[in-house]
Amino acid sequence: MESYFKTKKPYLDPELTLQTLSLKCGIPKHHLTQLLNTRFNKNFYQFINGFRVEEVIEKIPEHLNDPLLDIAYKCGFNSKSTFNNYFKKITGLTPSEFKKSQDLSA
Repeated sequence: MESYFKTKKPYLDPELTLQTLSLKCGIPKHHLTQLLNTRFNKNFYQFINGFRVEEVIEKIPEHLNDPLLDIAYKCGFNSKSTFNNYFKKITGLTPSEFKKSQDLSA
């Protein structure tokens, strides 16, 4: 599952749903939910948005002059509040704080 996400990057689709992912992976929805809960200890949204945050983090250094929300939308987020909430939960920093830390180290 992780390798599928890293190679195919389905999380870049802002319209990705559990149903769509189930069809793409060929895994029944209830099995997919169980896999995410037991193997990764995350629900669907936590799992997907974790990959999206990682993608944003990868893109920030090469897009320091771009607005963070533009980067977030390119990485599959379709809501500013969801982006900000998950980014802070995962990194411990707001997106702006993170970007500033990247800019200073450049």
